[in-house]
Amino acid sequence: MRTDLNIAVVGATGVVGRTLLNILEERPLPINHLRLLASGRSAGTITSALGQELVVQEATPDSFEGVDIAFISAGSDVSRRLAPAAVNSGALVIDKSSAYRMDPGVPLVIPEVNGRDVEDHRGVIATPNCSTIQLAIVLYPLHRANPIKRVVVDTYQSASGAGASAVSELNEQTRALAQGRPVPVQAMPHQLAYNLFPHIDDLLPGGYTGEEEKMMNETRKILHDEAIGVSATCVRVPVSVSHSEAVHLEFENPMEPQEALRLLDEMPGVTVTRDSYPMPLDVAGSDDVYVGRVRRDPSTRNGLALWIVADNLRKGAALNALQIAEEVVSRDCLRVPTLSASADL
Repeated sequence: MRTDLNIAVVGATGVVGRTLLNILEERPLPINHLRLLASGRSAGTITSALGQELVVQEATPDSFEGVDIAFISAGSDVSRRLAPAAVNSGALVIDKSSAYRMDPGVPLVIPEVNGRDVEDHRGVIATPNCSTIQLAIVLYPLHRANPIKRVVVDTYQSASGAGASAVSELNEQTRALAQGRPVPVQAMPHQLAYNLFPHIDDLLPGGYTGEEEKMMNETRKILHDEAIGVSATCVRVPVSVSHSEAVHLEFENPMEPQEALRLLDEMPGVTVTRDSYPMPLDVAGSDDVYVGRVRRDPSTRNGLALWIVADNLRKGAALNALQIAEEVVSRDCLRVPTLSASADL
């Protein structure tokens, strides 16, 4: 088992990259050397990490020599450009973007759900969409006990899911409205302050958005069950951090709310609230996925309804990526394929 890892973080100055660096302080990997990478605009920035002051370097295809694990959180275009180069340099890539999630040769992993899948990597392991992670980790113990036939999920996603600029814009919009000034709209497609809109990612020909399609496809892949019917509506709401989800499930067989609560209580990474309900403000900064308001859904046979909230920057992004690395180390499967085996990335 490796105990002296060389780590690179691409997107180190972004909101997810900074969150990852903070979490490394709390649950460090056995790191020998940490390399911080970002766009040319951020190159030269001094960032504190693991008790050191590190200079951020520009991320290029030549940045991964000697790297064991490369975390990439800088968008799909960057991942497609840099991941093959990183793998060919001998690094295992843990990718936060959607670039490789639905590639049949790339594991899509939530360690508490399908951690064993990391053993099948060919140089890249994908971490799911933030809204998918908190959904799938709750579905998993229920589906294992009683197969889920259908999922209807409506999300209430925070501004931080669109990046630091969206959070800044939400704050500025709120101030502008309070002061009677014009409201700036640049980082997001519409005004978010005192508003919400069901438009996250591109609108697709079938009427769903890219975010909704990700949730539907990724959930089935993670749970290893293409038969589950999933429909999603994803909504951006004026909250800084934490995504919430209203979920309606239909099972093959009856399931009482108390049985669901028992199963969820036993699920690692899940916290059940019984006497209250989780809210974004309370959950922000927490690592667990919180679930509450578990109740029968009278609109369908064998139905349950529930409410899920999680910090989208931690478990929804940075923490899950770090947990994947921990899973790889614990399973001693850091092996990276040769150039010929990974040339199709």
